[in-house]
Amino acid sequence: MTLSSFLREWNNDSDMLLVHTSGSTGTPKPMFVEKRRMAASARMTLQFLGLKPHDTALLCMPLDYIAGKMVVVRSLVGDLQLTDVGAVGHPMADEAAGDQSLDFAAMVPLQVYNSLSVEKERRRLMAIRHLIIGGGAVDKAVEAQLRDFPHAVWSTYGMTETLSHIAMRRINGSDASEWYTPLAGVTVSQGADQCLVIDAPSVCATPVVTHDIVEFAPNGKDFKVIGRKDNVICCGGVKIQAEQVEELLRPYIRSPFMIGKADDEKFGEIPVLVIESDDTRYLPELFARVLPKYWTPKKIVSVSALPLTETGKPIRDLRFEI
Repeated sequence: MTLSSFLREWNNDSDMLLVHTSGSTGTPKPMFVEKRRMAASARMTLQFLGLKPHDTALLCMPLDYIAGKMVVVRSLVGDLQLTDVGAVGHPMADEAAGDQSLDFAAMVPLQVYNSLSVEKERRRLMAIRHLIIGGGAVDKAVEAQLRDFPHAVWSTYGMTETLSHIAMRRINGSDASEWYTPLAGVTVSQGADQCLVIDAPSVCATPVVTHDIVEFAPNGKDFKVIGRKDNVICCGGVKIQAEQVEELLRPYIRSPFMIGKADDEKFGEIPVLVIESDDTRYLPELFARVLPKYWTPKKIVSVSALPLTETGKPIRDLRFEI
């Protein structure tokens, strides 16, 4: 979707807009959302960050998903001056982005990682007054590089069902924290399974029960995510369902195997194929033939036995296994 096509859709006579979930809370699905609720979400972010009319903003995310759409909506609601450089891996390489003072930009971790790797792009990234990072976990090594940035850098928490983020965590400066602070009008709690429940009536008609196990700060309001209940792998902003990858590979692999995930400095998380075999030479060619490009496991690990729980379920979080 282009910026002009989104603007036509936003300005048509319908009160609703079609979006697609990213798969954070289950199988990706289409859903219609009210434009007034998207505008309410935009106002929450504008207020939290203190953005004012005529501040400058950067669009560098795809408009097929809620994150990109909400960058545009925030610009419309807040009367921001928006620069569109397209959904690219190195947004700060674009002269249109680098030649102006940016007050606001939203990126996925991979875009931030790429920008940090090129000195000219890193300097431009440092000049952004409010940089928010979402769509996946921010690697600790990347966080360390962002800590000395002179302006505010934020990690965001949210999903399509909440019309982008409902909480933010400061990564750098004296206000840096491990805890996410909910935006105004958002109340969070824990369900019976310790997963986060979000009540944001201006954004969501009903509370949203997430798949994220959380812990609350002593103030009872801020929270941090301990782990995910499901098996989604967030790789460079792309969400990969482990079971779907296994389903495509299963007809071709005879040895017991599973798809797990591991932390990665560049991508946040990566899919890992764990297999009870030493013969793995054929696997890269198989991946290229049967898997979508972004689903390809980035590591192959040979083991004598797959890591399983006491009840025989695969242990997919491999941070401490490889």
